[in-house]
Amino acid sequence: MNRKRAAAVLSALLYAQGLLGFAGLAALLMKAHAVDTPIVAAVAAADMPALPC
Repeated sequence: MNRKRAAAVLSALLYAQGLLGFAGLAALLMKAHAVDTPIVAAVAAADMPALPC
């Protein structure tokens, strides 16, 4: 019975580590997207040709 409990605890820890890793990766990607958005918009605006009036 002790081995089953230890296996369950280790499985729960590995699962939690996976969830935290996924959350960290998602936060990193969201932060990078939020930082890059104004730069991408500025570059896109600079690359657009001027419209004739």
